[in-house]
Amino acid sequence: MPQPNGTAPTLSSLDSAEYNPIDHLNAIFSHPSTLSSISRTSRALSSHQDVLDHEIAALVQQQSASDVESLKSIRAAEDDLAELFRKVEDVRARALQTEETITEMTADIKRLDNTKRNLTLSMTALKRLQMLTTAYEQLRVLSSSRQYKDCAQLLQAVIQLMTHFKSYRSIDQIAALSRNVSDLQRELLEQICEDFEVTFAKAEVAQRRGMLAEACLVMDALGDNARSRLITWYCNTQLREYRQVFRSTEEAGSLDNISRRFAWFRRMLKTYDDEHAIMFPAHWRMNEMLANAFCEGTREDFRNILSKSIQRADGPPLDVDLLLSCLQETLEFEHSLERRFSTTSRASIDTFSSESERAPVFSQAISEAFEPYLSVWVEAQDKKLSTMIPQYRQQPPRPPDEEFSPQMVIHSSIELFNFYRLTLAQCAKLSPGARLVELSKVFAKYLDQYAQHVLLFYVSERPSGQTPSRTPQLEDTVLVLNTADYCFSTCTQLEEKIKNRMDESFKAGVDLQSQADSFMGIASATVRALVRRVEVDVEPTWREMRNTGWSKMESVGDQSSWVGEMLRRIKSRCAEILGMLHKQQYARAFCDNLVELIANAFIVNIFQCKPISEVGAEQLLLDAYVLKKGFEGLLTLNNTSPNAPPPPAGYIKRVNQTMSRLDPILKTLQVRPSPPEALVQAYLIHIADKSDTNFRKFLDLKGLRKQDQSHLMELFQAHRASPRNEKLPQSSALLAPLAASNLSAAGGGGPTIAYGIGSLSSAATLSTSNLPARFDPSTFGNAIINAARDGVDRFGTPNLGGTPSSHTPSGAMSPPSQQQPRASFDIPAAAIGTTNLNENLRNIGKFFKRDIGGFGGRFARGEKGTTDEGG
Repeated sequence: MPQPNGTAPTLSSLDSAEYNPIDHLNAIFSHPSTLSSISRTSRALSSHQDVLDHEIAALVQQQSASDVESLKSIRAAEDDLAELFRKVEDVRARALQTEETITEMTADIKRLDNTKRNLTLSMTALKRLQMLTTAYEQLRVLSSSRQYKDCAQLLQAVIQLMTHFKSYRSIDQIAALSRNVSDLQRELLEQICEDFEVTFAKAEVAQRRGMLAEACLVMDALGDNARSRLITWYCNTQLREYRQVFRSTEEAGSLDNISRRFAWFRRMLKTYDDEHAIMFPAHWRMNEMLANAFCEGTREDFRNILSKSIQRADGPPLDVDLLLSCLQETLEFEHSLERRFSTTSRASIDTFSSESERAPVFSQAISEAFEPYLSVWVEAQDKKLSTMIPQYRQQPPRPPDEEFSPQMVIHSSIELFNFYRLTLAQCAKLSPGARLVELSKVFAKYLDQYAQHVLLFYVSERPSGQTPSRTPQLEDTVLVLNTADYCFSTCTQLEEKIKNRMDESFKAGVDLQSQADSFMGIASATVRALVRRVEVDVEPTWREMRNTGWSKMESVGDQSSWVGEMLRRIKSRCAEILGMLHKQQYARAFCDNLVELIANAFIVNIFQCKPISEVGAEQLLLDAYVLKKGFEGLLTLNNTSPNAPPPPAGYIKRVNQTMSRLDPILKTLQVRPSPPEALVQAYLIHIADKSDTNFRKFLDLKGLRKQDQSHLMELFQAHRASPRNEKLPQSSALLAPLAASNLSAAGGGGPTIAYGIGSLSSAATLSTSNLPARFDPSTFGNAIINAARDGVDRFGTPNLGGTPSSHTPSGAMSPPSQQQPRASFDIPAAAIGTTNLNENLRNIGKFFKRDIGGFGGRFARGEKGTTDEGG
């Protein structure tokens, strides 16, 4: 709309949803001078309103006309739809009328079809009735003249024809004929049974064999019930004499005459094959039915005999040898029956392996009676093994005239497992179920006894002549190690063989893993015993170290003399021992444990050498480095070939890690006490613990006077309280050997020998301050046994399976002094604590197996052929 002043509006149009009339008016009358155009503006607005009213009226009129047209269209569509429905109804009515017309036209044809069908059925029924009547009459004549061959064919036809008249039995004539046929069938059955009875009673089988064979065809036609009756009668007749002669109350029925039973039945089968087999159809399997009847009767006789033998209190006990002999003969008889009657007709035709998959027919047919009494046989094996273990213990590890070999094992272990193999094979034939589980428990029991009472006995001290005790020879210790390894692997194989021979439901009851772990515990003890020999050899060198004046050294020179002597002694003894270890994993375990023990002994002896000056600490650091380099070549000591491979990287890493524990101690000792903050900071950095006691030990070791230590202790307490040191442990693991040594000295004061036989890598603590000048053999064997009994693991957890000791520290073992009585290692001795000893051996074996699994041996979890480069 034009503006009064002739300018176009800048606001939104009147059609806009955001139109604001106030703003529009302010825009039109923006100045007082524009008020003169109000009348003109009003007229323009009125004119525009009129135009809009006109347009709205036109649109309303147009819309009204459109609604009328739509209504007309809807009404027209409704009329058309009604017309369509009328036409569809008309077509339906015509269809019904057409159907009625066609039905009327074909009604006559349907009646004719029904008549024809009924006529055909009537003629067929009459014809069948005529055939049935004729066949019935002929069958009566043939049965009276005993023409059984023709009777069999005709009887099948009569029975088949009678099935067509089942629905007509409401007719009197048909019902009467059906009764006559049934009566004739019963007469035939009784007549044939009578013929068999008379023939066998008069022993005229050979003369009437043909007639009886034809009679069997009639019995086949009479059905399963008739055939079963004849089979039962024949079996009872043939076995009547057997049941009379071999009754369980008669002498012939005893277990002693079991062979006579089987011989009698074999003669019976031969008679059947020669005289009676031709009478019976092959598909009856009469000989197999006869064998089943014989087995059932014999099984019940044996059950009664065995039950009476067990329940008889005044009589002699059941003879195990006789029981086993009878069972073995019974199994052989069952196998012979199985071979005779396992024909291809029983096998499946879809797989060529079905013969082996077929369930045996005569398996345990008779021997099932022996099953409840096989526990007597298992007990007999238990008693036999109980006599073998003491005999093995009395035998030397190897015959005196036999030359030692690194691969040799103790002969008694081979003999024991050979006995197990034969016994297992015998029991698996007798019973693949509960008795085999019982036998496996007997095996486990005597494997434990062999480990404890034989192998562990060989590496313990024992009386020898006039001397109080005798230590085992090195060869004997290696023999025990080889035997323990052999028994470990054979235990696993034995468990698999037992499970393969037993039923699936019993396999969960067989477990020899704990016995295998016990043998691995014995292997751990023997390796540690080998390490002990080196430990005794180097004791003089430790004494020389302790006698050295470490506080008076003025400069660092070459290695100390005691280091060279120690390496010479270690290499000499290790060369001898490693030459006897043919398995790399045990050689590696020996070297690892030796290095561990020397490192811990070094720490203990450092604190026995006080005072130590800074120069002395530097010299000890050089000596430790020389020892570390010497230890790196231990594993390949006997390999002098110029092309010999270097030591495994895993072993070198293990040596470096073990010997590196000396560095923080010696570096701390190298720091001068002035300024005092330097010594405190060095201790917190290298030793890294909060223990006042440990820090005071270092001050004592450096030779500081008590009055000089108070200021250092105050500085130490102040620095350790700082936030930087608040996460430090209370006591450093580097000083664990020292703590164990002090605890042992406080508990008993005796010499302490660390036996980390739980893993051969345990923190083997050695307190050598009070070691005697020479090795006392009376303490050696007891030390090994006590280690197994105390159950020390690599983490210093005492008594894995035993009672905690109040004097022996974790990770260490104290042998008894000479004044203490030696523990007797007899089999029945309750003081040994067999149960705890056995449990500890198992736990030790688990740790040891875990550790040597990282050496690339057969215990490793990796693939076959894995080396120990990363171990």
